[in-house]
Amino acid sequence: MAEFDIPSHLIELERAAYVEEQAGALTLATASAVQAAYRQHAAATEGLSRLALEMATKRAVRHPEG
Repeated sequence: MAEFDIPSHLIELERAAYVEEQAGALTLATASAVQAAYRQHAAATEGLSRLALEMATKRAVRHPEG
């Protein structure tokens, strides 16, 4: 997978969604906000796949390198 910078606001949104998900309380509003942010960032960044961005962000949030 290609390396690219993940904006901090996406990390924060994904982290909030992951916390809610782990608590069994993920809301539609949170999930929608995260997906909208992925779509907007990918659309504004030429050649960046929304799916690649989402996968990289989830990996960074769920499996941070220590």
